[in-house]
Amino acid sequence: MSQPRRYPSDLSDERWALIEPTLTAWRAARRQHALDIGRPPEHDLRALMNAILYVDRTGIPWRYLPHDYPPWASVYSYFAAWQKDGVFTELTGLLRRLVRQQDGRDAEPSAAIIDSQSVKSATTVPARTRGFDAGKKIVGRKRNIITDTLGLLLAVLVTAASVQDATAGAQLLTSAAATYPTITKAWTDTAYRAQFIDHAARLGIDAETVRRDPATRGFVVQPRRWVIERTFGWLMLHRRLVRDYEALPARSEAMIHLAAIDLMSRRLTSQATPTWRGT
Repeated sequence: MSQPRRYPSDLSDERWALIEPTLTAWRAARRQHALDIGRPPEHDLRALMNAILYVDRTGIPWRYLPHDYPPWASVYSYFAAWQKDGVFTELTGLLRRLVRQQDGRDAEPSAAIIDSQSVKSATTVPARTRGFDAGKKIVGRKRNIITDTLGLLLAVLVTAASVQDATAGAQLLTSAAATYPTITKAWTDTAYRAQFIDHAARLGIDAETVRRDPATRGFVVQPRRWVIERTFGWLMLHRRLVRDYEALPARSEAMIHLAAIDLMSRRLTSQATPTWRGT
């Protein structure tokens, strides 16, 4: 019997080897507290992860998952459980440390870059979690992210688009400072005002605003800031992120972590990332 054809988003053996221990440990921990310990799991972890990556990469609704994968309801329930239990955040941290070490860096970062991106939201997104970004003229949500100097994701916070960058940034930086106490330097754009700079100083972080030279005209690459702008470009290769479709902001954050997991696992295994334009 011939093997089924694989989708471009499916995990290769090398990429699965990076992810499998975390998912296997999660399943073992869950089964310790389950009532039906004697019943074997219904679905293969790799098939479930492939299905979730397929949704993230292609942008399709959950119900439109191809029949090659486990039933969409099962896939979504695992996605929700992994998001709630912090599995995607754990995988992002694991792969990021491996990428940094592969590049000859310390496993933990000492500097970071922070920025935000406003995106339109789908009609299924609850109104209470949406807002209007007056600067970008967008009704939807705002993705606030922190990356290291390689552009690898450190932390993400999804809010209504109406939330000011400095407000969300302060909350995100507080969380990042607790998770990564090695960070002592951060770069931002001019949207992060004096209050944010003072807040960063109280956390022991020197936050520097990268300002555009007023004498320049047209597009000019900004020092340091271009790294996080490139990260947003990488993330947008995943069509689920082109618009915010998730009912809960936490699920939106999970989709961003999934994109980072996809990108970093490919980087570690030197496997090219096919763009959605060619698939």
